[in-house]
Amino acid sequence: MNDTVVALEHISTVFGAQVVHEDINLTVHKGDILALVGGSGSGKTTLLHEMIGLITPTAGRVRLFGEPLDALPERQLAQLRNRCGVLFQAGALFSALTVFENIAFPLRELRTIDRDLVHDLVYMKLAVVGLENDTATRLPAELSGGMVKRVALARALALEPELLFLDEPTSGLDAVTAEAFVDNIAGLQNELGFTAIVVTHDLDLVHDLCSHLAILADRRLVAYGTPQEVMRSAHPFVRSVRTSVRGQRVFGVPGEP
Repeated sequence: MNDTVVALEHISTVFGAQVVHEDINLTVHKGDILALVGGSGSGKTTLLHEMIGLITPTAGRVRLFGEPLDALPERQLAQLRNRCGVLFQAGALFSALTVFENIAFPLRELRTIDRDLVHDLVYMKLAVVGLENDTATRLPAELSGGMVKRVALARALALEPELLFLDEPTSGLDAVTAEAFVDNIAGLQNELGFTAIVVTHDLDLVHDLCSHLAILADRRLVAYGTPQEVMRSAHPFVRSVRTSVRGQRVFGVPGEP
C-alpha cells in the first residue's frame, strides 16, 4: 500500500530573475513529522505553499495524497485541501472575529455541519489545545502570543486533517511557552496520527518533535533523513548548523575546527 502523502518531483521555482528552487525531489510518508530548515531566502515557506497548491512551481510536479495538483480542477483541489490543516506564521487569526468564530470558520465553510455540532466541535478543539472555554469569547488582540498559536492550532485541527502544515510555529514564543506548545503538538500527533510538515529555524523543535529533516541551501535539497543522519552531512550549511552553539547543545555534536 502506498503511504506517500506528499511527493515533490523535480520542483523548480523562479520569480522573475530570482531562482528559488532547482530540481527538488522529496517524499513525505504517512505519520512523518518533517522539518524544513534553511537560511533566510532559501524558499522554505514557498515550498510549503507549493505543497498545498497555493503556489504553482515553475517546473516539476507536486502530488498531494497521490493526486497531481497541476492537473486537478478547483473543486477536487478544494477537497484535497480539506484534508489538510495549516498553521500560518504568527497565527493569522481574523482580528475582528472572536476565538470561537476563528475556530468555527473552516467548519462553517463546509456548509454541511449543523450549528449545534459546530458549537460542540469548537469547544472540543479548545480543550484539545489546552485552552479554557472562556477563551472562546475573546478577540485575538486580547490573547498572549502562546494563546494565539494554540487558537491557530485549534483552527488548523478543526477538520481533523490528515496532513498538518506548520509555518514557524514557535517563532515569537519564549522558551517555556515554545516547549509546552511543541509538547502539545507531539501529544496530538501521537493520538491522532496525522502527518506534519514544519517550516522552522528552531533546532530544539527539530530534535524534540521531528522524525525527518530536510535542509534547503543553494536552491536545492542538500540533505534529507533523520535529524541525526542529516547532522552528519558535509554540506557547508549543515556544518554551520552542526557546529553552532545551539547545534552542539541540541544534537550533542562536538565542535569542529
